[in-house]
Amino acid sequence: MKVKEIMHSNVTWVGPDTTLSKIAKKMRDEDIGAVPVGENDRLIGMVTDRDITCRAAANGGDMKKLTARKVMTKNVVWCRDTDDVKAAARLMESKKIRRLPVIDENKRMVGMLSLGDFSGQTPKSLSGEIASAVATHHA
Repeated sequence: MKVKEIMHSNVTWVGPDTTLSKIAKKMRDEDIGAVPVGENDRLIGMVTDRDITCRAAANGGDMKKLTARKVMTKNVVWCRDTDDVKAAARLMESKKIRRLPVIDENKRMVGMLSLGDFSGQTPKSLSGEIASAVATHHA
C-alpha cells in the first residue's frame, strides 16, 4: 500500500509571516494539530499545537504578533506519496513524529500523513506499533 492511498490530501500551508493567532484559529476550525509553513513554493517548516504552547504561550508571547517563522519546527521530515506505508511508518517511529508531510515527484506538498491515517487502513499491529513508539517520546 502506498502513502497516497491513506494520507489526507486537502492540506494547505501558511506563510512564515502568518500570526500564531491565525494559525491557532485554522487548527481549531479544521480540527488539525499541525500546519505546514511554505515560502517560495517550498515547505520550510511546521507549526504544531505543541510549538504554539511551548515556544510561544509558555514564554509569554503575544499570539497576535508572533509569527510562524518564530516558533516553527525547521528541517521538516517528509515522505513521498509513492513510498510504501510501512516505510513511512518506520520513518515516523524512528523520528518520533505524529505527522508527516507528503511530497510528490515534483517536490510539492500533496498531503499529510498522521497516526490516525494508519488505523483502519493498515494492519492493527502496524498502527499499534507506530502509536506506541511515538508515544514513548513524551513518556
